[in-house]
Amino acid sequence: MDDADLVKKLRAGDKSAFNELVMLYANRVLNTCYRFLLDIKDAEDVSQEVFIEIYQSIKSFRGHSQLSTWIYRIAVTKSLDEIKKRNRKKRFSAIGRVLHLDEVANSVSGGPMPDKSIQENEKMNEVMQALNTLPDNQRVAFTLSKIEGYNNPEIAEIMNTSIEAVESLIYRARKTLGHKLELILKK
Repeated sequence: MDDADLVKKLRAGDKSAFNELVMLYANRVLNTCYRFLLDIKDAEDVSQEVFIEIYQSIKSFRGHSQLSTWIYRIAVTKSLDEIKKRNRKKRFSAIGRVLHLDEVANSVSGGPMPDKSIQENEKMNEVMQALNTLPDNQRVAFTLSKIEGYNNPEIAEIMNTSIEAVESLIYRARKTLGHKLELILKK
């Protein structure tokens, strides 16, 4: 079934079409979320949110881009929202610690950090941590280009910006990360 047929069936409320969509995109959405969040449980949760959003918003899909691009845009947005939520929790947690409210800090921050043994390999983790130091737009453009393998026009469509802006974002990200990544990759 092609994208147009799939979208028609989804708009009509066809549950088997939604199941097909999930089967087609589940791994890609999960991988995308994981690359931003670096935590498999968070990535799984956000992936579910992505598919809920798709189900609820399919009628607003205009078809100006490919279905996969639209889905990827939702996954990136939801992942960045989760990172922002984490940062808010960290700020509240830090305030709690300063005020010696450790129980409050732990509950607000979601408790102690889970075991990171699920990380695929140490170098990739270090690269992803270095990427997370970049501003959001640079990180998204660089990740889409260098890790996910999208070309600049596709990235521009996903990010809803110009190709020139994408080129600039990737250049600035590469310049910022150049030394850090060189050291990581030489290890």
